[in-house]
Amino acid sequence: MMDECYQMWAQLEHEAGTQLHRQTGLLLLGMKENQELKTFQATLSRLGVKHQCLSSEELKQRFPNIRLARGEMGLLDMSGGVLYAAKALRVLQDAIRRLGGKVCDGEKVMEIKPGLPIVVKTTSKSYKAKSLVITAGPWMNWLLRPLGIELPLQTLRINVCYWREKVPGSYGVAQAFPCFLGLGLSQAPHHIYGMPSGEYPGLMKVCYHHGNNADPEERDCPAAFTQDVQLLSRFVRDHLPDLEPKPAIMEHCMYTNTPDGHFILDRHPKYDNIVIGAGFSGHGFKLSPVVGKILSELAMKLTPSYDLTPFRISRFPGLGKAHL
Repeated sequence: MMDECYQMWAQLEHEAGTQLHRQTGLLLLGMKENQELKTFQATLSRLGVKHQCLSSEELKQRFPNIRLARGEMGLLDMSGGVLYAAKALRVLQDAIRRLGGKVCDGEKVMEIKPGLPIVVKTTSKSYKAKSLVITAGPWMNWLLRPLGIELPLQTLRINVCYWREKVPGSYGVAQAFPCFLGLGLSQAPHHIYGMPSGEYPGLMKVCYHHGNNADPEERDCPAAFTQDVQLLSRFVRDHLPDLEPKPAIMEHCMYTNTPDGHFILDRHPKYDNIVIGAGFSGHGFKLSPVVGKILSELAMKLTPSYDLTPFRISRFPGLGKAHL
C-alpha cells in the first residue's frame, strides 16, 4: 500500500502546486538485540528500501545531538519523512469539491437508517444514498451500535508534546535531522517518536505512541501531568540533550486502536451497502489516499485493489453484538 501512497501524495502535490511531504529519513533507535529492530531491518532489505545501520559512534558523528546508551544503535530508513497534515487535508477537500463532491463540515450525525436508500440524519438535515462509508474515528461504535455491531476498538487520548530547543533549529530539517522512532528505550512499553522542529519554530515534537482510555467528547478537557509525559521527559533528558526536558506545549489527539493494530476495512456484516473504515491505530493518515480508494471500491461493489483479509471484521473471534 505504501508504494502507491507515495505516488498518490506526489500526484496530489503536483495537482495542488504545494509541498505536502518532506523526505527526512526515519531513524529507528533501539538495542542491538531488539527483535523489532531486526524485523524492520529484514523488511527494508527484502523490499529493497535504501537504509543504513549506524553504531552509536557513527550516530554520534552524524547526529551529535542524539545521545545513545551502551548497546543502542540506529537504523536509518532513507525513504521516511513528514506529511504536512493540515495542508494535506485542505488539498484533499479541495480535490473533493473540484470533482463535484460536497464537504458538509460541522454537522453531527444523529442517526443512520439502513436500507435502500440509506438515510443519514444530522443536526442540519437528512441525506439519502445508495451506499454509505463510515469513518468516524473514536465515535465509530457510537454510530455502529444502533446498526447491530460493536467493534473491539479502544479509544485513547494522546498527549502531543512539543519540547523547546536550547539552540533554535538544532533539531530542524535545515540541519538534516530525521524523524525518529524509539523501540523499547527508557523502559517504555510502547514506541516513542519524534519529528524535526518546524511546525512550531524552535520546538520539536516528541510523543508517546500510546495514551489513556478516554471518551472522545472529553478529548480537550484539562488533564493532570500524566505518567507518559514523565516517561517522555526522561527520554528527552537521556537521549535528546539539546532539548529542554519539560514540554513547552501539550496538545491532545485521539487514537482508535484495534487489538492487533491493523485497520478495519470491510462491509457491515448485515448491510452490505454500509462500508466501515476504522481502527487506524495512530498510523492511518499516511495511507489515507489508498484507504479511500479501497473504501470507494467496497462501496461500489468493485473488486478491491488489495487483499483485505488482514482487515476483515471476521478476524476478531466472538465479536460482541449490540442490541438492535
